[in-house]
Amino acid sequence: MRSTRGAQRSLVVLTGAGVSADSGVPTFRDAGGLWEGHRVEEVATPEAWARDPRTVWRFYQLRRAALQEVEPNAAHLALARLERECAARGEGFTLISQNVDDLHERAGSTVLSMHGSLSHLACELCGNVILDTQSLDPDRFVPCGACGQEALRPDVVWFGELPRCLDEIDAALHGATHFLSIGTSGLVYPAAGLLSAARSLGAETWVNSLDPPENLHPRDRFHPGRAADVVPALVERWLAD
Repeated sequence: MRSTRGAQRSLVVLTGAGVSADSGVPTFRDAGGLWEGHRVEEVATPEAWARDPRTVWRFYQLRRAALQEVEPNAAHLALARLERECAARGEGFTLISQNVDDLHERAGSTVLSMHGSLSHLACELCGNVILDTQSLDPDRFVPCGACGQEALRPDVVWFGELPRCLDEIDAALHGATHFLSIGTSGLVYPAAGLLSAARSLGAETWVNSLDPPENLHPRDRFHPGRAADVVPALVERWLAD
């Protein structure tokens, strides 16, 4: 990655499903747009939770259990290393993820999770949020230990809810000299707008995915391939500069 002469380098990284694909994290969405046989509105909206919490709970418990079978891959580990190296060198680094798995955290990264995390459960009544990776029974709700509410919900952003960390993300973009998008489709907004926002703010933009994303621009430097192969090489280029 090219040096920015006369200015301190600051990198913002956005990751999507492609960064976790090499860990074996399933997308849960088939060619027909179904998640494990469910339509999105059946399992991934506040209305679905209010209407049929048991079906929603079972769906997310299966996803939570599946995460116990996977590990961070070379891309996750490279980004965690890059965060440490940037801190040691006095360079800015911000990692933003659309993913709800916890593989970045397990690799050692600090993450702005736009869509929440499957490793956490939240109480809609009192706002209590807990880290819980052990309660995986699909037929048993986890009650809130703070207020006694019968069922905590998965602490993820459902369709119709606002993404998180938007103020922190905006601040990071305004300070970025470089922006790297990894494994995103360029279709899910507002995350899909971050690449163009960084570009318009003057950042050098890099993109890695198997295929060109929908929001790829001629100014973007496209690096096709699996994240586990490409990202470690890009990290080495950054650190060598």
